Amino acid sequence: MACDLTQGRKEPCKDVVGGIKKVYFTDFGDFGDVSYTDETITDMTGTFTAWEYELKGNSSFEQTVNASRENGTTFFEQTLNITLKKLSAADNKELKLLAYGRPHIAVEDYNGNVMVMGLDNGADVSGGTIVTGAAMGDLSGYTLTFTAQETSPAKFLTSPTAADPYDGMTSATVTVTEGTNS
Repeated sequence: MACDLTQGRKEPCKDVVGGIKKVYFTDFGDFGDVSYTDETITDMTGTFTAWEYELKGNSSFEQTVNASRENGTTFFEQTLNITLKKLSAADNKELKLLAYGRPHIAVEDYNGNVMVMGLDNGADVSGGTIVTGAAMGDLSGYTLTFTAQETSPAKFLTSPTAADPYDGMTSATVTVTEGTNS
C-alpha cells in the first residue's frame, strides 16, 4: 500500500530556534522543471530572479494539514505572515505586484532551512495592512498574509548557503537580488 509508514521518530535535541530570516519571491512558473526526492528539491531548470526580503521578528510560516476521511482528500494550507517596517512609494508598487501575482516563495528560517511555499500552485496575498500606527512606538509599515494550497508540505531546498538559497540547483540560472533600503 502506498501510504504505509516508513520510519519512526525519536525526540530531537533542543538545538533549534523559531523565526524567519528571509523570504525570496519568484514569479510563478519561472522555476522550470523541478526535480525532487521525497520532500527535498534537488534541482530546477529555469532561469529566474529571486527577490530577497529580509525579515526581523513578527513573521511566521505555518502549514496546516487538511484531511477528509469522508472525501478521501488531503491537502496542506501554507500560510506566511510577514511584517515589513517603514512605508515607501517604491514598496507600495512592489507589494501591489505581489498582490496581483501568485509567486513561489522560498522561506529561510534561522536554522538554515529553506522551504518553498506555493511550489505547484503559487501563493496568493490573502490579506494584510498598510499602517502608519497611532503612537510613536507603533509599526509604520506593512503586514501581509500569503496562502497556498498544495498536495504536500513545503519542500526543502537542497544545499542552500547563506549567500544563495538556490545554491544546490545546478541546472537553474538564478539571480538572487538583495533588497534595498527604502
